Amino acid sequence: MSDKITLRRALGYRDLTLFYIVSGLSLRWVASAAAAGPGTLAVWVIALVGFFIPLAASVLELSSRYPQEGGLYVWTREAFGDFFGFISAWTYWMSNLPFFPAVLYFGAGSVLFAYGSHLRSLASSSTYYTGFAVMCLVLITVLNILDVNAGKWLNNIGSVGSIVPLGVLFALAAISGWRFGSATHFSSASMVPHLSIQTAIFYSTIFFAFGGCEAGSFMGEEIKDPRRTIPRALLSGGMVLALGYIAGTVAMLIALPSEAVGGPDGFLLGLQALCSRLGVAWLIAPLAVLVGLSAVSGAAAFLSSTSRLPFVAGIDRYLPPVFGHVHPRFRTPWVAIGAYGLAGVMVTLLGQAGTTVRGAYNVLVSMSIIAYFLPYLLLFASTIRLQGRPAGPEVFRIPGGRRASLALAAIGFSSTAVTIVLSVIPSGEETHKALAAAKVLGGTAVLIGMGVAVFYSAKRKQQHAHSA
Repeated sequence: MSDKITLRRALGYRDLTLFYIVSGLSLRWVASAAAAGPGTLAVWVIALVGFFIPLAASVLELSSRYPQEGGLYVWTREAFGDFFGFISAWTYWMSNLPFFPAVLYFGAGSVLFAYGSHLRSLASSSTYYTGFAVMCLVLITVLNILDVNAGKWLNNIGSVGSIVPLGVLFALAAISGWRFGSATHFSSASMVPHLSIQTAIFYSTIFFAFGGCEAGSFMGEEIKDPRRTIPRALLSGGMVLALGYIAGTVAMLIALPSEAVGGPDGFLLGLQALCSRLGVAWLIAPLAVLVGLSAVSGAAAFLSSTSRLPFVAGIDRYLPPVFGHVHPRFRTPWVAIGAYGLAGVMVTLLGQAGTTVRGAYNVLVSMSIIAYFLPYLLLFASTIRLQGRPAGPEVFRIPGGRRASLALAAIGFSSTAVTIVLSVIPSGEETHKALAAAKVLGGTAVLIGMGVAVFYSAKRKQQHAHSA
């Protein structure tokens, strides 16, 4: 474990707070929630209480009990043993791979708004989107290998890309509401979410817009005084997330009718319409660049943090030991970072290559749907399991102690379990519903099966080495 000692503790309170903002606040969700109407405001509040607060409370206690590098991997290993520790890490890092092209394509599309109609032809160019995503992934990977400080500054600068556009939205929405009145009628009836199977699926995914606060703890041994820094940063970052999502949705609905902000480019389309109405169309170009920057920083945050999971698995020799190497000069887990960046590039290329390869990418997406939620299920289960162990004075406990922790973890576990069930239900447009559900379940089984095979293969090698 000597490699772990050489890691550089470079992340302070400000860096970690901005990391939580970059990794948790996605402007895409503001527009998606506004497009669904005022009823999503109640869903945001339910998500805050039913998922984010339980998740934050669990992360605070678990990271305080076990502040080592690897976070989730260490917590589930301590609660349920090596097998579940490895599977939680495996599903987390594998399910995040399709996230990279998704968020970077959003960034690529956002940047095009800065050029008006001059480059709009690129909006249908798969070459442009693929090239943008690959270039960004290479840059992110290299920066994180060269220096943890370079990686953190990318996150810090990128947080401006989330905060400033939201601030401008608040200001413009206030002016628009004062001059023209609210574009959306808010009433007690409109504020009630319309429930059906399909809306329930959408609302459950909104819960996971609050995900990401667990990722900072993956870099536990690169955080200055983690037991003190993580709670302060998570509280600050969490307040920004809650304000950004709820107030951002309100501002968007005041400024524009819900049908004006639909689609993947909804946030910028809404801002563009709002800027044109108020005679400040010149604002859209810098805002588009900032939104694109926030998308790149979001990818960077998850690549840098999630790559620490295979790093710790390499130290424990459940992955090839080379994954546990630290660069002697840069003091970063360079093999784990490089391998994860390369995997992200490969998944991006799979998504835009020929028909057969595109099919392979679709399989990866299907495999990752349930796998994305499983680590949260194990995280909440670990919180419940570890309540039976004594907590020393250095361990952070939320008000209410053990009972409050058990109650919040049970709420988070239930929310996640319901979301897993809903994620299997095919969308209304799906013509072959049984086949679609089978793909999701089968893909998940294959992904977990791959992790099980890797774990037991490594276990056998360890036993043979022990015997020899």
